[in-house]
Amino acid sequence: MKEKVILAYSGGLDTTTIIPWLKENFDYEVVCVCIDCGQEEELDGLEERARFCGAEKLYILDVTDEFCDEYIVPCLQAHAVYENKYLLGTSMARPLIAKKLVEIARKEGATAICHGATGKGNDQIRFELGIKALAPDLKIIAAWRNEKWNMDSRESEIEYCKAHGIDLPFSADSSYSRDRNLWHISHEGLELEDPANEPNFEHLLVLGVTPEKAPEEGEYVTMTFEGGVPTSVNGKEMKVSDIIRELNRLGGKHGIGIIDIVENRVVGMKSRGVYETPGGTILYEAHQQLEELILDRDTYALKTDMGNKMAQIVYEGKWFSPLREAVQAFIESTQRHVTGEVKFKLYKGNIIKAGTTSPYSLYNESIASFTTGDLYDHHDAEGFINLFGLSTKVRAMKMQDRGELK
Repeated sequence: MKEKVILAYSGGLDTTTIIPWLKENFDYEVVCVCIDCGQEEELDGLEERARFCGAEKLYILDVTDEFCDEYIVPCLQAHAVYENKYLLGTSMARPLIAKKLVEIARKEGATAICHGATGKGNDQIRFELGIKALAPDLKIIAAWRNEKWNMDSRESEIEYCKAHGIDLPFSADSSYSRDRNLWHISHEGLELEDPANEPNFEHLLVLGVTPEKAPEEGEYVTMTFEGGVPTSVNGKEMKVSDIIRELNRLGGKHGIGIIDIVENRVVGMKSRGVYETPGGTILYEAHQQLEELILDRDTYALKTDMGNKMAQIVYEGKWFSPLREAVQAFIESTQRHVTGEVKFKLYKGNIIKAGTTSPYSLYNESIASFTTGDLYDHHDAEGFINLFGLSTKVRAMKMQDRGELK
């Protein structure tokens, strides 16, 4: 019997071309696996296409809820943002895809897993670190890095397929390179390859509109959280995936969450892309709005550092690591009391606060008010400032003695 290889299959030109390439160069039995993370791409006809190109079987796995509950929620709770802008839409999905590829490989008794990520990007790292962490015995085939892969364009891939008797419904027209799931959609290529160019938003946007084209009237939204997990939108309780869908609709309508970034890839190069994350941007802002009331100063400060560390871990593909587990454990410990209601207004790309309440709020009006109350004596601040500024004063006295203080 031939050895089996599991192919991470999207149904696009690259991964479709890889099917006959694997059979020709490695004599594998090819089992395709399409992981649906909520990308909403048309899945009809994928099985026929995969089999037509030589695959023995196609799995289509809907993992949307698992993606939301076990990958998105931990990053949301951490407020994990890479380089202050990127909400990790692609990064969060890759470890789950790797996990499912390994599960199917075990089920099928496969000896290898193949992916179609390029040799210049981050995804090759995320896929392969995930596979190595879960199945170190499996062989990994990265088609674009393989010496037997001699195609370098859509045209060459189409010609390769035609030479093997496969006529595919793909054109050689250039378009944006996109990655989509429930959380976001990313855009790279075309005019975006030059940072001097303004994005052609008319041609580019998929999930929403620019702020200029958003409605002239703002829209109020109310959300609730329990233990750091979103539970409802505008009074309607929903599972996390449906909350993201509803916020995507609302955010897209009002021009929320469009980010143009030049990011530092793991492989060392800078890359320019435009990301649409309407629902995710709203969720991050709403969650942080609630945490401002609930977390004490020291915890909030350390959690900010941990959130940055979580973003780096996820971006670099190290999800299946002791460090991610440890950081996530800390984050989860801070979420016990992140419960309450958040209200805000969406208006032309902005999320404007409109009131936050929580039974665990540390905000005390009688302390914070300018009116003197029983819980805070203004005179107590004098001794505090004297002690808090003692080292500053001692240093200044020493500099004054040396004539260095001007």
